[in-house]
Amino acid sequence: MARATRVWHSLFTTHPARTVVMAFALVTVIGAVLLALPVAAESGDATGLVASLFTATSAVCVTGLAVVDTGTHWSGFGEGVILALIQVGGFGIMTMASLLALLVSGKLRLRMQLTAQAETKSFGIGDVRRVLLGVAGSTMIVELTVGALLALRFRFGYGESIGDATYLGFFHAVSAFNNAGFGLHADSLTRYAQDPWVTLPISAAVILGGLGFPVLLEVLRHRNRRTRTGRRNWTLHTKLTLLTTGALLLIGTLLTCLMEWTNKGTLGAFDWPSKLLNGFFHSAMTRTAGFNSLDIGAMQASTLLVSCILMFIGGGSAGTAGGIKVTTFAVLAAAIAAEVRGEPDASVMGRKLAPHVLRQALTVALLGVGLVMAATLALLSITRYPFEQVLFEVVSAFATVGLSTGITADLPATGQLILTLLMFVGRLGPITLVSALALRERTRRYHLPEERPVIG
Repeated sequence: MARATRVWHSLFTTHPARTVVMAFALVTVIGAVLLALPVAAESGDATGLVASLFTATSAVCVTGLAVVDTGTHWSGFGEGVILALIQVGGFGIMTMASLLALLVSGKLRLRMQLTAQAETKSFGIGDVRRVLLGVAGSTMIVELTVGALLALRFRFGYGESIGDATYLGFFHAVSAFNNAGFGLHADSLTRYAQDPWVTLPISAAVILGGLGFPVLLEVLRHRNRRTRTGRRNWTLHTKLTLLTTGALLLIGTLLTCLMEWTNKGTLGAFDWPSKLLNGFFHSAMTRTAGFNSLDIGAMQASTLLVSCILMFIGGGSAGTAGGIKVTTFAVLAAAIAAEVRGEPDASVMGRKLAPHVLRQALTVALLGVGLVMAATLALLSITRYPFEQVLFEVVSAFATVGLSTGITADLPATGQLILTLLMFVGRLGPITLVSALALRERTRRYHLPEERPVIG
């Protein structure tokens, strides 16, 4: 018994990343049990295990994919459980536990600091306390601001009662900032497609949440600091995240508008300002948010492919977004550029990239590609849906986006369980999951002879 206890302790508590994985798994199971209760459904009947587990995983992993309609299937209790899971999952389970411990006792134990550092990707142990408070503050400010704006719009623009407008506003604000994509309407946000007072605040919340807490905190902390040349004194991580995010938003907007401009099922029915608005909104939502103002199932195959690429890249690290992350994409692009130029080292903005950073980026990207391909093959073998729809659904699950062509609810239970696993792995990140499952770190104390196989 004592040996079993020591093994459990070694596997699941001594490694910070492993603790994060187990915490997410535990909260997911608790959420699934609560959603399976009869009181969680509007009909008063118990929800099936697969649907409950899928919804709980989607909420904790801030994805937004659903096998039942959120607004009609779940009762107020069920929606409250989903909202709580979204907030906990987006904020970070161990981050929230560490914050509560900090508020109660005024201090953090070393192990909890290490765990919070692993989840928030703080640069040092000394940063953990400041980062925790910063994450909590930025979360509250954005969610309250966006929630109030949406509530006012729903109240005075659509005639909702004060209670309903407030509930709609803050539910969507929490879902947006946490990049969850859960909505209370069966058509997501298509009814607000031409209303910038709804789509733009939600887009802003999605983008801010997708940047990642380290970037948000650094921008706020250094907003008035400049170097002698007048440039912002930001770290390379922040610069890469902001630059790549802006570029992908612009590219996504232009390509969506270009390919869907005359499609009567999507942008073709709008005037040109609404086309630009919805092109931008779709581009922002592919950053792992999951709301849609256009019918995804009516999009061109080329648009679906571009959306898959944007979803796979995802948003910023240590935030509410999924995907392989924009910094991973930027590092790989820098490595390719250096190889094409024949340079021995990859560099970005006057800084040399460390070799282990390149290896990590390559590992995350290739693991992501492998998982997506394996899941796509599995779903194609058990369903008869077209390849582009299956691929879109798989990438959406892995990147914790939540956009769907409409086939999720019709997938067999096995297919839904595959997507459930993808959402869990995608939220935690392939490299985090691998490091969490590793029994111990191995250090090689010798160097093998060098060899150069033929490449290409």
